[in-house]
Amino acid sequence: MQTLDTINQTLTTHDAVMLYFSAPTCNVCHALKPKLVEAISTEFPIFEIESIDISETPEIASYFSVFAIPTVLIFFQGREFLRKSRHMSVGEVVEDIRRPYELMLS
Repeated sequence: MQTLDTINQTLTTHDAVMLYFSAPTCNVCHALKPKLVEAISTEFPIFEIESIDISETPEIASYFSVFAIPTVLIFFQGREFLRKSRHMSVGEVVEDIRRPYELMLS
């Protein structure tokens, strides 16, 4: 089971991390997640992707000030770069992170 410590360890050991916050009762979350995970994994292979069920670990959601689902947090080198909640498209998220990802790798 995920803990705040394991999430923070992921953030410190990986240069690019996506945290995906959802819950079992969120139909939008379940429709968006596979498409977003596939796009991120394909476009940006070094990303570490963590899915967080806020019903199981509300303390993690609280720590990151996540109060709506789905919420996506993108971190580069341990720092939050992007936060998207509720209404988002896969293409929008991909385009928002493309340039900083490429700059980080260059």
